[in-house]
Amino acid sequence: MSRPSRRPSDCHRPGGIDKEPVELLTSILIGLGLAAACGFRVFVPLLIAGLAAHFGGLPVVGGFGWIGSTPALVAFTVATLVEIIGYYIPWVDNLLDALAAPTAIAAGMLLMASTLVDCGPFLRWTLAVVAGGGTAAVFQGLTTVARQVSSISTGGLGNPVLATIEGGGSALLAVLAVSLPIVALALIAVLLLLVWKLLPLRRARAAPETAPAAPRPM
Repeated sequence: MSRPSRRPSDCHRPGGIDKEPVELLTSILIGLGLAAACGFRVFVPLLIAGLAAHFGGLPVVGGFGWIGSTPALVAFTVATLVEIIGYYIPWVDNLLDALAAPTAIAAGMLLMASTLVDCGPFLRWTLAVVAGGGTAAVFQGLTTVARQVSSISTGGLGNPVLATIEGGGSALLAVLAVSLPIVALALIAVLLLLVWKLLPLRRARAAPETAPAAPRPM
C-alpha cells in the first residue's frame, strides 16, 4: 500500500521558507545577536561575522558571500581599528555616535539578512528591517544615552571606560551569536531587563531636581 503524498507546505513553496523550523530559529537568533552587537560597535560584529563566514563557521545567503572575502575582511579590520581608536578620544566619541546611528541600523539589517539562509526574500528582508534594524537601533540608542550621561557627569573622563565595555560587549555578543546563539539571546534579554530596572531609579533621582519648590509660608 503506497503512502499518501505529503501536502506541500509553505516551507517548500517558491519564496517561502526552505529550512526546518529549528534551523530557521537558529538563523534568526544569530542575526539578532549580531544586530545587537552592531548597536555597541558597528564594525566589530561585521569583522567577526566576516571571519566566521570566511572560515566556514557561518553560513550566509547567496549574494552575501562577499562578507567573508579577503577585501571585505581588510576593510572591516581597518574600519574596526579606526572606530575603536575614535571612541577613546573624548567628545569625538559623541560625534561618532551621531554618525554611527544610521550605520549601525544598516549593519544590523545586513547581518540579519545575510544569516537567513534558504529563507524567502520577503520574509528575509522583513525580518532584516524590523528585527535586525530595530535591535541595532535600540542598543545604539542605549549606548548614545550612556555616553551622554558619562560626558556630562565626568566631563568625558569616564568615556574610555565606557568605550572599553562597549567594545568588549560588542565582540562578546558577536562571538556568542555565531557560536552560541541561545546564550547571546539570553544576554540580550538580561541587558534589556537591567535597563528596564534602572529607568525608574533614574527618574526617581531626577525628580527632586526638577520638582517645583514649595511655596514659602506667609
